[in-house]
Amino acid sequence: MTGHTTPDRAALRGWLPGFLALAAIWGSSFLFIKVGIAELHPLHLTLYRVATGAATLLVVLLLLRDRLPREPWIWAHLVVVAAFGVAIPFTLFGYGEQRVESMLAGIWNATTPLFVLPLAVLVFRTERLTARAAVGLGLGFLGVLVVLGVWEGVGGAHFTGQLMCFGAAACYGVAIPYQKRFIAGSAHSGLSLSAAQLLVATAQLAVVGLLVAGSPPAPTGLSLPVVGSVLALGALGTGLAFVINLRNIRLAGASTAATVTYLVPIFAVLIGALVLGERLNWHQPVGALVVLLGVAVAQGLLGPRRPRRTSVAAAGSVAELPVAADGSVAAPPADGSVAAPPAAGDTPVATTPVGVGASVTARPAGTDAAGVPEPEATVC
Repeated sequence: MTGHTTPDRAALRGWLPGFLALAAIWGSSFLFIKVGIAELHPLHLTLYRVATGAATLLVVLLLLRDRLPREPWIWAHLVVVAAFGVAIPFTLFGYGEQRVESMLAGIWNATTPLFVLPLAVLVFRTERLTARAAVGLGLGFLGVLVVLGVWEGVGGAHFTGQLMCFGAAACYGVAIPYQKRFIAGSAHSGLSLSAAQLLVATAQLAVVGLLVAGSPPAPTGLSLPVVGSVLALGALGTGLAFVINLRNIRLAGASTAATVTYLVPIFAVLIGALVLGERLNWHQPVGALVVLLGVAVAQGLLGPRRPRRTSVAAAGSVAELPVAADGSVAAPPADGSVAAPPAAGDTPVATTPVGVGASVTARPAGTDAAGVPEPEATVC
């Protein structure tokens, strides 16, 4: 018995600390946004955050001797992905946190998968809707109504702030299936696509921020807490989180690593309460639990499981995957073949960021002789 349990415990000790650290990093992002908007316009905060993240990933690219995409069609699609996956939602969270608690913003971030699946099914045709998924979506949107507390009436700055955070999650719901549909066939690594996406978002924010909010203040004129928050959001939440999540995927498997999404709102609530002294109404955490329950049902983590598809995709093709726990959905392969979704310990497909805890699967940089994709990571 000992011979069978010891390796499992050793494996758990190997990936669990990184798993919890990643949840804490992504969960603390909402605290750093709250601190940053005390002195920065939401557009300026997002600009500094994304520029710092882009610089971090460019350094990692150089160290790993990877390169940015060169195909014009990829950059053209990244204009859309960068806007809906980075620039708009990050800014909306900043505007939202001017009106609501950071912990509530963390809860709204968890609703991302509720937007991903309907858009993937109805608009981008990268996923099929099942009865189980429909039940999960229904539960999830019931949870949204509970979080909003619609029986108390609507209106006011607090309600507006919640809608802004809700809109940020909806933007991720556009970006994820869009990237699945149009960029998943790229042969570039997740790191390369992530860096390119952040570079495009930086350019977008620089132009829009100048027109809407004027010139950003010099970093030397900001307080240390705000500067630290910007560095944490960019370098820590994007650079270090990328490395940690890559390690988690390789040690625990893609499916297990993706469940970090369920811990992000918990850390957001705990950090908001302990650091900022924030408090929630009873219905907000209750609604969050209903949302997460709906997401779990829609993604097949609860209830009867369907038999795994066993036909093997041709080498180099992209496997068709269901929506993952982090809100990602895989693009269907060009040759029509399908493969079973990865279980814990399987070699995962590549993922690239579209926001806090949300990811999108992309075609890997290379495959081995058996056609198994090289692992990449989800980053914040």
